[in-house]
Amino acid sequence: MRAMYYEAFQATPDIRVLPDPTPTAGGVVIKVEATGLCRSDWHGWMGHDPDIRLPHVPGHELAGKVVAVGKAVRRFREGERVTVPFVSGCGHCGECRSGNSQVCEEQFQPGFTHWGSFAEYVAIDHADHNLVHLPDAIDYATAASLGCRFATSFRAVVDQARVTGGEWVAVHGCGGVGLSAIMIAAALGANPIAIDISPEKLDFAKKMGAVAAINARAVSDVAEAVREITGGGAHASVDALGSPVTCFNSIKNLRRRGRHVQVGLMLADHATPQIPMAQVIGHELEIYGSHGMQAWRYDAMLSMIESGKLAPQKLIGRHIGLEEAVPALTAMDRATELGISVITRF
Repeated sequence: MRAMYYEAFQATPDIRVLPDPTPTAGGVVIKVEATGLCRSDWHGWMGHDPDIRLPHVPGHELAGKVVAVGKAVRRFREGERVTVPFVSGCGHCGECRSGNSQVCEEQFQPGFTHWGSFAEYVAIDHADHNLVHLPDAIDYATAASLGCRFATSFRAVVDQARVTGGEWVAVHGCGGVGLSAIMIAAALGANPIAIDISPEKLDFAKKMGAVAAINARAVSDVAEAVREITGGGAHASVDALGSPVTCFNSIKNLRRRGRHVQVGLMLADHATPQIPMAQVIGHELEIYGSHGMQAWRYDAMLSMIESGKLAPQKLIGRHIGLEEAVPALTAMDRATELGISVITRF
């Protein structure tokens, strides 16, 4: 198979021909039809993820067709269209049995714990527990864009933040995660506020459903700007970027008994951000993490997409080839493009 491959962190990846994967007894091999390019892949390439063992093939947002099936698989057959959450579970630990595979004690992630989807084929274990059947109405590129950012945002907004109609929702960072959160919050009848330093991204966020936008470079106090717009602070706030500044502001801009959800990764030098703990205590704020979404929870999200209430395809900025993905990955920390890049040519 052709795949993106690197032997050292921060070294420019190559496109190589590598051995095709084979399925385990409980796993499948998927022919990758589309795979999203995500900031998490950049973190992995930088060496920020301890799960990665070199040499490595990145990529964790994927959709495609099952082409090989292990002998113990019961729910999936060759030729079926599928996607998979980027956090996959073992299916037998206490968390998986309780329906919380996103925090499985033995979780695995394509592109991190094993070779991923920046390749023609990828292997996924425990297929019956982790794979999601794709409706025919949802194309592969759209399905791939769900795998990390959109699904993670869906769980963050719907399940963790428990957003309801009429609430104010502050979203810090208008990359793929933030734009997804804005679209989902708007579909729920909430009032999302987009916060970023890019005027172009803020304009795009308004097209995705944001009712207000704040340029963090143009105001002296982001939290105060949110409080002014909302008349007291956001009911829920999402740090979709993952930095000490956005994490602090996301908590600081909440009204009393508000809910903060941390989605953006906080790694390396950003792993221990400052938190306004006096406000957390005095205002009874709630702080949540959000780490992917369970396979069984996809049905609700896919139903909203099929009904037209959600349109994640609007967030796709570019369809690119595997070779183009190399410079796109290595420059991701400096990227200024709108929307999500999806690899659809291998």
